[in-house]
Amino acid sequence: MYKLNAGFRWASWPQPESKVITLTLPPENSHSDIEKLEEQQVSKVAELPNSSQIDVNNDVTKTSSEQQLEYLLSNLLKYGVLIASAVVLLGGILYLIHHGGEPARYQFFRGEPLQFRSPAGVVEAVLSGSDAYDGLRLRGIIQLGLLLLIATPILRVVISLLAFLLKGEFIYVIVTLLVLASLTYSLLGAYY
Repeated sequence: MYKLNAGFRWASWPQPESKVITLTLPPENSHSDIEKLEEQQVSKVAELPNSSQIDVNNDVTKTSSEQQLEYLLSNLLKYGVLIASAVVLLGGILYLIHHGGEPARYQFFRGEPLQFRSPAGVVEAVLSGSDAYDGLRLRGIIQLGLLLLIATPILRVVISLLAFLLKGEFIYVIVTLLVLASLTYSLLGAYY
């Protein structure tokens, strides 16, 4: 039941008597189209061109190859960051064990050694034998961990590029190539 107040006024003095009208709505039709749609159990509403599906809740379900690619990329990022962090932590702990008691000498600025200005130099410093300066090798381990951390998202972009090429989605290939070009330029721009 609904009540309608016909005597509503914006005034500060007492309101005159108002009439109350009662409306009775007819009962709903139990065979309406909406109820028929709700009763139907639809497993799939639409099929998309790339064989993905939209289910009843408007969630896009992915094909098995899309799920595998997503799983691969998420694991690459997760394990890449964990491995890079472990290498940096190991190098830092070893460096502090061997050189933690040395006093810091901040009187003169010492730039980064030449070995650490390129990825090949970092790998060479890590692989140097015991005849090399120990601090240089331990700092190389830390730098290698940082290089692994930088290489992880770049490898993700490369794998995405290959996946888009295999699927034939050329718009995504172009976008991924632009991202890869900007990453490459930012890394190599420091050397040239």
